[in-house]
Amino acid sequence: MSLLSSARLRNTADGAWPEGFGRALRAEWTKLRSAGGTGRLLLLAIGLTVAVGCGTAKAVKCPDSGCGQDAVKLALSGVTVGQAVIAVFAVLAVSGEYGTGMIRTTLTAVPNRLTVLTAKATVLITVVLASGTVAVLASLLAGRYILPGNGFTEAHGYPPLTLADGSTLRAAGGSVLYLVLIALIGLGVATAVREAATAIGIVLGLLYLFPVVTQVVDDPEWQRHLQQISPMTAGLAVQATVQLRNLPIGPWPGLSVLAAWSATALLVGSLLLHGRDA
Repeated sequence: MSLLSSARLRNTADGAWPEGFGRALRAEWTKLRSAGGTGRLLLLAIGLTVAVGCGTAKAVKCPDSGCGQDAVKLALSGVTVGQAVIAVFAVLAVSGEYGTGMIRTTLTAVPNRLTVLTAKATVLITVVLASGTVAVLASLLAGRYILPGNGFTEAHGYPPLTLADGSTLRAAGGSVLYLVLIALIGLGVATAVREAATAIGIVLGLLYLFPVVTQVVDDPEWQRHLQQISPMTAGLAVQATVQLRNLPIGPWPGLSVLAAWSATALLVGSLLLHGRDA
């Protein structure tokens, strides 16, 4: 496969490859759209997110008022699983080019490496925003119909899930942003290490090992600090709609922690991309 299905990006006047961002963007979209398995991975991410959310909603009961459960967080619990597929998707969007050697063609077409990385990030953000929105809305819709059957009723203090509620809207929108930030971590790490298996291991380790280490630590204060810097624990605080004062970190500050991880991954990736041979 050529970078743009032959010479669509060529400057017909002088035969040079332009560095325009718009053309780089179209190139990245063409590559992502034509890569094998892209659509299946996104469908898998959506399916797992909704399925796990439905399973959790069916499993948890609220037999009386004040049962202490967060209905919105239960409905959106599938994000903790779907994020793994999003991370893999983001890593493969970059590492595939290194595996095939296509990255050399990309950097020949667009010598400005920051433009290449920005175009990749823009396409990735757009795709994950779309798929993440579908997954989150479907999860909330499923929760709206499943949870009342398990005791999450207005009589127990749980009105039907709706985006008209500010806390639910924040949890839903924050969950979509969470998935986007996870994808950007994957993009940054894959750009830095270039090898798919290594990059996937690093990203999944960042997400899932932090909570394990937190449980091993005995000191409550250290546990709280680890939760405050953990990409997944801090980021998913945005889903909480009850007992916010008991959280180790607030919803938006927690998402900001994840954004800092994403920015760091992208910064390291961009510096290494700029400073070394393809």
